[in-house]
Amino acid sequence: MADAIPDFPFDRPTALEPPPQLAELRESCPVAHVRLPSGDVAAMVTRYDDARAVMADPRFSRDLARQGAARLATTEDGGLFNRRRASATEIREGRGHLRWRRLLSGWFTLRRMDLWRPRVQAMTDDLLDAMLAKGSPGNLSAGLALPLPVRVICALVGAPAEDQDRLAHWSRVMLTLTRYTQAEVDQAYREFNGYVSDLIDRNRADPGDDLLSELTQITDAEDGRLSRQELIATVRALLLAGHETTSNMIAIMAAMLLADRSRYEDVVDDPDLVPGTVEEVLRLDSTLSVLGGVPRFATEDVELSESMVPAGSTVIPHIPAANRDRAKFADPDRFDPRRENSAQHLTFGAGPHYCLGQPLARLELQVVLGTLTSRLPGLRLRDHPDDLRLRTGMISGGLQDLWVTW
Repeated sequence: MADAIPDFPFDRPTALEPPPQLAELRESCPVAHVRLPSGDVAAMVTRYDDARAVMADPRFSRDLARQGAARLATTEDGGLFNRRRASATEIREGRGHLRWRRLLSGWFTLRRMDLWRPRVQAMTDDLLDAMLAKGSPGNLSAGLALPLPVRVICALVGAPAEDQDRLAHWSRVMLTLTRYTQAEVDQAYREFNGYVSDLIDRNRADPGDDLLSELTQITDAEDGRLSRQELIATVRALLLAGHETTSNMIAIMAAMLLADRSRYEDVVDDPDLVPGTVEEVLRLDSTLSVLGGVPRFATEDVELSESMVPAGSTVIPHIPAANRDRAKFADPDRFDPRRENSAQHLTFGAGPHYCLGQPLARLELQVVLGTLTSRLPGLRLRDHPDDLRLRTGMISGGLQDLWVTW
């Protein structure tokens, strides 16, 4: 029977198309066993309601350092990402996590994001100016998608702009699956933790109008609100979530719209479609994570789609598959920027770990799309969509490069 368990991740026809096995499993076997690169077996759910339940139900823990949790990849220590995922979540589950979210939530309101829009717009224009100055064709990934989110994160936490490249490097290494060695990952964590610790001290001595300065002052004023380790983990969470995933999504958004250029032209003709187009890109993208979602560990027996998931199982909520569930989204494979329930996709998660920074990610995507369609209405892919290639060796997905002409 072991040979009948399929290897995961699945191969895909092209970089932008989801593996056909996902639709098959969603219809016929919504709770399926898959074999991970480590050789361990996990359960994968592909329906919307099941995926949402796994992310929202407290019986599914994000702590993959538990005894018996499936390893995602085999490394020198037997499970690099499992250990690093555990160490990256000093922000605890339960009440500790809710306390942390309350402290940060005021920075990610829609009202506050509106105040950030001009800053994000200025950064976008500056990067696009530099890319255009080099002439066509240009690499949209290197010129805009990769540097913009890390610039935003630097401004958000009060890090000097000249440190962007260092932060981007640490982000890539800390999100490795197989690309970097254990020693390289350990070094990245040490360097990053030391950097943020120094940044906390500088911001304490000379506070600015940034998130880290505010959190440091809260911590100093009320003992126990946030420890130094939690401050460091907060900056790490913002960097990993706010840099890599948003960078990848900017490139994927451009690729998805230019691969079927009528989608891009619709926004050129009607800028009011920007928000709806962004939501459909978020819903239909299948590349953002190699695994499809952050795995959970079942602490109790749980029933999903009439299948019993026993305690001790590692469960992967496959978000791209769930986002194409016809039970939730009518004609789910159709790109429709006017779809009324697009924003109910699960790309930003669900439940207590719903992405706190999603208003900022949405803002960046909307600003980039609005800027590209207004300034470069003739933008096109240099290469055929089938020739696009995904990055490998990282837990986050994304394209290797995205060359465009104008």
